[in-house]
Amino acid sequence: MGNASPEVQGPARHVTRTNDEEGFAHAVDTFILGQPPLARTKLGLPPRARACLFSLDGVLTQTASLHARAWKQLCDYYLRQRARSSRQPFIPFDLVRDYSRYFDARPPLEGLHAFLDARGIELPESTVHALNDRKGELLVELLRQERVETYEGTVRYVQAARAAGLRTAAVSASRHGAELLQSAGIPDLFDARLDATQPPELYLAAVRALGADAEEAVIFEDTPTGVAAARAAHFAYVIGVDRVGRPAELRRHGADLVVADPAVLLGQDEAS
Repeated sequence: MGNASPEVQGPARHVTRTNDEEGFAHAVDTFILGQPPLARTKLGLPPRARACLFSLDGVLTQTASLHARAWKQLCDYYLRQRARSSRQPFIPFDLVRDYSRYFDARPPLEGLHAFLDARGIELPESTVHALNDRKGELLVELLRQERVETYEGTVRYVQAARAAGLRTAAVSASRHGAELLQSAGIPDLFDARLDATQPPELYLAAVRALGADAEEAVIFEDTPTGVAAARAAHFAYVIGVDRVGRPAELRRHGADLVVADPAVLLGQDEAS
């Protein structure tokens, strides 16, 4: 067992397998790192990975319907008031079409600007920000009324990553990451939570909070813009999570790998 200390050599003798070197390596993993080697490698990640980031909306939690409903409440109220004052027809926010076209996979303010532009509405920037703030309040009200559903495959992957000794963070451009995690019942699964910032600064701040560098971190993202931002930030590995049938788009924006569910990586050997 070479120059190993007696403290390590003692327990190592009890776990030695077919040869001395393999048994000693297993002992170090078991008694010093706290995990057998298989638990640390069967995640389908590069061996240099020390930290994992998970996008909150779309990767961890099923929040699209909540966001869409909050936007509809906000926009319908504003559009109805505007129609009355201008004596024009009230055209309501379409829960499916308008949300998917203008808000899905976009930062909130960007989506709101796109929607207002499509309706031919020009507002002072302060008013746009006030509308966005009100949407956040409506979202929090919805979160108080109902529990956010998680993607169970992602939750199982986070649990496996933590068991393997990787540090984990939940990231979201929304300002309500804490409320979302609490509603989903998974705040304790993460060493850090970063929100209310746009990528790639959001991702880099999360990596720093985990005590790692981007070159040592893996990110799971479901949006093309998020994937592109992670690629630009030089993450070690960018995994696109495709839940809507656009794997080619995620690859085109820089994903090293695209999966329908992070759980499919459990049990896979290290990525190169």
